[in-house]
Amino acid sequence: MTAPSSNARKHESGNPLLRAVLGHFTRTVCRVVNERRPRSVFDVGCGEGYMLSALRKTGIDAALFGIDHSPAAIAAARTRLGDGATLEVGDARQLVPGRRHDVVMMLEVLEHLDDPAPMLDVLDALSCGHVVLSVPHEPLFRGLNLLRGHHIARWGNHPEHVGEFSRREFLDFVRRRFDVVAAPWVPPWTLVVARARPRYPVPT
Repeated sequence: MTAPSSNARKHESGNPLLRAVLGHFTRTVCRVVNERRPRSVFDVGCGEGYMLSALRKTGIDAALFGIDHSPAAIAAARTRLGDGATLEVGDARQLVPGRRHDVVMMLEVLEHLDDPAPMLDVLDALSCGHVVLSVPHEPLFRGLNLLRGHHIARWGNHPEHVGEFSRREFLDFVRRRFDVVAAPWVPPWTLVVARARPRYPVPT
């Protein structure tokens, strides 16, 4: 039997404090996505489908899509969502350019990438409206891990995290490619809603 992923353990945790902060985060993501009134939502790194499931429960009137590199995660997401979303195993960086989505989400993924900068171009290519992005809010995230006695040898840094962003650093990072329109307060994460910049035709 495959061990649950760290994402699944987080979402299935019985810790009341974690459930409270994660619940606030999830409700905030659902709110900002619904405020965009999207016709389609694409979750990049959707994991086991927890956020897509939460969005569907809000009654969102949008086609839902997700991609994740883990076959086990996608299998769990298909069980959770049934025919409520179109899901695939794969790497978004290798997608052939095609359909653009009104909202593209990438939640708690960028900190796992050795070089997250190229992902901004991928997200822009997938989006025709807004992106909703999040990362751990450092150093707050690490500090809270230390207080809980987690990852002491790594000074609170999760073993799967290879990159770190303070809130300001993440906002500046997103602004390299997008116009930030909102950054709701959802500690211990930084959440950003941004708009794709207009694409102008290349002069011939």
